[in-house]
Amino acid sequence: MALLSRREWKLRSAERVAEAERVKTLAREVFALSPEDGVTASEIACADPGCPDMETVLLIMRAGQPTRAVKVPKRMADVDRADLAAALAASPDR
Repeated sequence: MALLSRREWKLRSAERVAEAERVKTLAREVFALSPEDGVTASEIACADPGCPDMETVLLIMRAGQPTRAVKVPKRMADVDRADLAAALAASPDR
C-alpha cells in the first residue's frame, strides 16, 4: 500500500466527509428523522463470514429511544435511497 501525500490524504478525507453527509441526508429522508433526531454514517471493514469487505453502518438516534444500528452491505459511496429503504424494511427495530 502506497503512502498518501498530505494533499492526497486531505482530498480523500474531504471526499469521505462528503459521502457521509450525502448518506446521512438520505437517511434523514428515508427514516423520517426530525431535526431533534441524530444520525451517523460510518464505513467499516467487516470480517464476518458472508459479509462484504466493507459495509456502511448508520446509527439512528431518535429522541427518547434507544440508538439503533442499521447496516448496509456496501461501501458508503455506493449506498443509495433504495439501499436505505431495504435496510429499514429488514430492520427488526422498525
